[in-house]
Amino acid sequence: MRIGALRVVKAPVNRSLQPILPQWPRNRSDHTRLQPHTISTSHDCRQSTTTAWRRPLQPASNPTKRRLLRPISTKPLPHRRGPVFRFFYRSFAYTGGFIVVVGGLVVGFFIYDASTYREDLSYTDIPVSTEALYPRRGGPKNLPIADTLVSDDDCPENTRAKHKPKLVVLGSGWGSVALLKQLNPEDYHITVVSPVNYFLFTPMLPSATVGTLELRSLVEPIRRIVQRVKGHFLRAEAVDVVLSERLLEVAQVDATGEQRHFYLPYDKLVIGVGSTTNAHGVKGLENCYFLKTIEDAGKIRNKILQNLEHACLPTTTDDERRRLLSFVVSGGGPTGVEFAAELFDLLNEDLGRSFPKILRNEVSVHVIQSRGHILNTYDEALSRFAEERFAHDQVEVLTNSRVKEVRPDKILFTQKDENGETVTKELPLGFCLWSTGVAQTDFCKRIAEKLEVQTNRHALETDTHLRLNGAPLGSVYAIGDCSTVQNNVADHLVTFLRTLAVDKGKDPEKMQISFAEWRHVAQRVKKRFPQASDHLRRLDKLFEQYDKDRSGTLDFSEMHELLIQIDSKLTSLPATAQRAHQQGQYLGRKFSKLAQAAPGMAANEVNYGDLDDAVYKAFEYHHLGSLAYIGNSAVFDFGGLSFSGGLLAVYLWRSVYFAQSVSFRTRVLLAMDWSKRAMFGRDLMNY
Repeated sequence: MRIGALRVVKAPVNRSLQPILPQWPRNRSDHTRLQPHTISTSHDCRQSTTTAWRRPLQPASNPTKRRLLRPISTKPLPHRRGPVFRFFYRSFAYTGGFIVVVGGLVVGFFIYDASTYREDLSYTDIPVSTEALYPRRGGPKNLPIADTLVSDDDCPENTRAKHKPKLVVLGSGWGSVALLKQLNPEDYHITVVSPVNYFLFTPMLPSATVGTLELRSLVEPIRRIVQRVKGHFLRAEAVDVVLSERLLEVAQVDATGEQRHFYLPYDKLVIGVGSTTNAHGVKGLENCYFLKTIEDAGKIRNKILQNLEHACLPTTTDDERRRLLSFVVSGGGPTGVEFAAELFDLLNEDLGRSFPKILRNEVSVHVIQSRGHILNTYDEALSRFAEERFAHDQVEVLTNSRVKEVRPDKILFTQKDENGETVTKELPLGFCLWSTGVAQTDFCKRIAEKLEVQTNRHALETDTHLRLNGAPLGSVYAIGDCSTVQNNVADHLVTFLRTLAVDKGKDPEKMQISFAEWRHVAQRVKKRFPQASDHLRRLDKLFEQYDKDRSGTLDFSEMHELLIQIDSKLTSLPATAQRAHQQGQYLGRKFSKLAQAAPGMAANEVNYGDLDDAVYKAFEYHHLGSLAYIGNSAVFDFGGLSFSGGLLAVYLWRSVYFAQSVSFRTRVLLAMDWSKRAMFGRDLMNY
């Protein structure tokens, strides 16, 4: 249509755009001015325009009423790929990403490895004290006294520690390492003396005897641990101690093979030298093997493989082959049981792959136990489970038996028959492991001979603060297998009653105490002897039970009888790694407290009395449980909660010891050894 000079063209309406046109507001309150928006479209090869109305973006007072606006596009949708294409595309993407990450890690490792090499000279001129090079002589034997060590001036920290109290630690076992980890480097001048320069993870030692684990996976250099506390290490052996002069006699073999003796002064001495195997007076123990050190594990491994190799020779007779393949374990404790289980795993899983099949048929494993069950310190159900497992694996368990003599070719033992009569039996012997209890070392025997109060023939006796009985108070401590905590509650009755007697002005042995006073005495007993706490829970029942005359009071004799009954219920602490570990941690914390309190005590001239008891509580042992490996299965005894199982229990057993490992290095080596066993089997090589 044409109006004057103007021409009005009616634009065609695009039906496809109608759904996007906004609706007019229904009420005035929602009314908002609409603005035109031109959209260009292509329709029948001709370009046309259409006008759409849109609402301008305004901040809404209520966020829930805000409308979601999406951009409008007329581009065609992307073509959807097939499932096969998407699978390969994602596979290549993930593979490429994995290669990039692994490659980056490898490159990073080589960069780190390159940074560990040094081409510059690492030594410099350092000052060394004249006293360290030329020590003075003295003591009862006029030996050199190492007041200063050659490493005391290696760094400023060592120089500052020269004048600190001297703390000497004997041994590099569980207790010593736990003690070192708790100490503050600034508190003491620390020196560790040990005949070996490594810490040994003893719970996994049976696994190293058959090649399940490598020997190096169980040891950690002790110098790395000592270095963390800026201490010093001497590879030597303690020979004797002069308690009056606080001098430790140390023997060391020099480069010429000659043994040198010298004195090492101390302010505090911690004895953690461990123990030896108890012979029980049996003859022929020179024909047995022991399992206490890493060298013992290597010897056992070589002997087992040597017997297997000799059994394969064509010149070996049938009787000699059966003798070589007869393995005897004397002792049914955790060490003996775990070694028998590891040995059976080796013979059952790896022997048939590399050795003649006849060897597997003629192998025999025997466990001789003096008690009625193996693992007699565990729950009875776990002991029965272990015996049933060994019966299934054809490991013979001989209970109520005692070894009489060990000969090179056979072992003699006595056993009670069904009628209770003792009969003597024998077994052919190709290998014998002796694992029957612990005994004192020569060093501990020398100390016990000097002190009249040391009457225990198996270990050094300490009080509840782990101080050596008979030694000057607060100077000598003993931890681990070499010691035992003396719980003579009844002998301290006069000490417990002295405070009450002084208040009443009476003789402690003639006074009568009421129930309220008995509660006060019980609290003092618990503080001095924490292990007695479990037996002092119901004070009212104990008071009523021993108040025989029904007078409402307890006299000295009744109190003494009550404490003697508690003494009989207190058992000695087990000679285990966890006990030594807890004692080491306890001493480390207490020594730190003593170091913190030392300036205040010095200012007040307090250098006498029971400082340990004033600063820190007595030692209390918490049994965390026991566990043992019994051949592709394991048993656990956690304070009344006992269970056993197959491979899942084995993985749990490994996890516990993996977590308790002393360093990240040993954890990595343990994981690698278990993986190698699964992929390649155990190493059947002796060297």
